[in-house]
Amino acid sequence: MKTIKVSVVTPDGPVYESDVEMISTKAQSGELGILPGHIPMVAPLQIGSVRLKNGGNTEFVAVTGGLLEVRPDQVTILAQAAETAEHIDLDRALKAKERAEHRLHEVKQSNVDFKRAELALKRAINRINVSRRDV
Repeated sequence: MKTIKVSVVTPDGPVYESDVEMISTKAQSGELGILPGHIPMVAPLQIGSVRLKNGGNTEFVAVTGGLLEVRPDQVTILAQAAETAEHIDLDRALKAKERAEHRLHEVKQSNVDFKRAELALKRAINRINVSRRDV
């Protein structure tokens, strides 16, 4: 089957690079499925996972937003932060989730930034979900 080159890049450098048969991810406009030869496009991404299929193998990368650029022969994801499933520290992600939930409960009594706490919770849940999918 045909493949398309995928690169996931953060300000710290490349996180993932490979040839895959299909890419699935969530853009702000909705779910995207990208195959080789897809029309060129650019889309902002949500906090979520990027699913990369190649043969019977599926890999996941957690991204915290960013941009997706699609060309017929290459997909580039420019993410603010990204981690492959095998590099996610599950204990750290679980602790981050607990901290974010605690901050959200404190919002009513203090000046905690609700949006910031909500985004921290989404990032932690995404990392947990991606980490557990790889198992």
